[in-house]
Amino acid sequence: KMKHILLIALAFFTLNVTAQEQKPEKRQGDRKERPQRMQKFADFTPEEMAQLKTKKMTLNFDLTEAQQKEIYKLNLKEATERKQMMEARKAKMEERRNNKGEGEKGKNKPSKEERLKIANDKLDKQISHKKEMKRILNKDQFEKWEKVNKRMQGKKQQKSKAKSSKKGKRDSNREFRKRQ
Repeated sequence: KMKHILLIALAFFTLNVTAQEQKPEKRQGDRKERPQRMQKFADFTPEEMAQLKTKKMTLNFDLTEAQQKEIYKLNLKEATERKQMMEARKAKMEERRNNKGEGEKGKNKPSKEERLKIANDKLDKQISHKKEMKRILNKDQFEKWEKVNKRMQGKKQQKSKAKSSKKGKRDSNREFRKRQ
């Protein structure tokens, strides 16, 4: 009887070790990898980013010369805005780090009105971008672009859900540790 218990314990231990070894391979968007991926594009100018995105779109949607020029202008505008937003976000993060010890919890977080404004601005930009793409692309190209766009939105939502569920687990673990 003791041999059976020992074998079962050994089987569980082996199963646990192999399961833990496989977890890192399954995670694709590991937090340590993201800054490295982001760093690849951080030193690109908006012009270079727009050029790369336009070339990718040319390959995916078989754009004409005229379409390429218009989409390059649109991508350049987007890349410039994105770069400015990244710089502003970096400055805010630095400011938060510097003011971290100065009390008043929650002061650094955006207010409800600011969050609403940010969300509305983001949606307005998406609507405007979609209208421009519909104007530039032909019907087949636009349908293909929408499919790709929806798939990317789905991936973003999955990542944000996974991130929020991990955050929830972290928060509950903190609460559990505080109680002990």
